[in-house]
Amino acid sequence: MSRIAVVPGSFDPVTLGHLDVIQRATSVFEEVHVVVVHNPDKHALLPIARRVELIEQAVSASGIRGNVRVASWSVGLLVDYCTDVGAKVIVKGIRSQADVTYETPMAIVNRNLARVETMFMLPDPSHAHVSSSLVRQVAGLGGDVSPYVPRVVYEYLQGDTDTSIE
Repeated sequence: MSRIAVVPGSFDPVTLGHLDVIQRATSVFEEVHVVVVHNPDKHALLPIARRVELIEQAVSASGIRGNVRVASWSVGLLVDYCTDVGAKVIVKGIRSQADVTYETPMAIVNRNLARVETMFMLPDPSHAHVSSSLVRQVAGLGGDVSPYVPRVVYEYLQGDTDTSIE
């Protein structure tokens, strides 16, 4: 059994649902790498360095126990990162059948390319409807996203921080 797992995503921004998956992954794996991946098909709100920083702060503030490492990956395939760190499992949060349809072909390719398995985790029902895209849209229109994101993300989106990376 693999002791190292990778939890990849755009995390733009990280949500409470993401933290739920990260926390549950730490209960299964000895080491969890949360990897911010660059997706050229998505228009990002936050720079990658900011996303990494916010995830680190959110994980720390949430009290997640376990060996969590946060990194970014923008060159090559995700399975190359997995091979580099010795991970044999990718953990993906799945909110709906649409997510399963989208993620399944990638899971099969990852297994074929590098013998890296994908484990799907269903969300806590209180987070099943939340996506980073939804958070960006609601926040962009002035809505309250505090029920969906860690406090550090909410404060950043409200401009209550002076640690911006640009």
